[in-house]
Amino acid sequence: MYRQGRSVSTRFLVLYRFDREGEDDGEARLGIAVPKRIGGAVIRNRIKRRLRETWRELLPEVPRGADYVLLVRTPLAETEGRDPTWLRERVQEVLGKAQA
Repeated sequence: MYRQGRSVSTRFLVLYRFDREGEDDGEARLGIAVPKRIGGAVIRNRIKRRLRETWRELLPEVPRGADYVLLVRTPLAETEGRDPTWLRERVQEVLGKAQA
């Protein structure tokens, strides 16, 4: 599945985009992958919750008709104490690369 999509990456995130055939109007869907090397279940779930919340805020800006998978890289877990604005900027950065 990952071979069919297009990927872009930053220091903190990798974004895979898969265009859905015949569903140009469908809302963008998100999958989040946080590897076990990032930390325990509590840490991984906290990161996923924060990313889902950020995604909901950015959903009006995200192109429709595609599925996305966000893969978290280790440096993102090391920045656990950052504010939500910082995380939003990182997600916007990777989305901007995907749209270019």
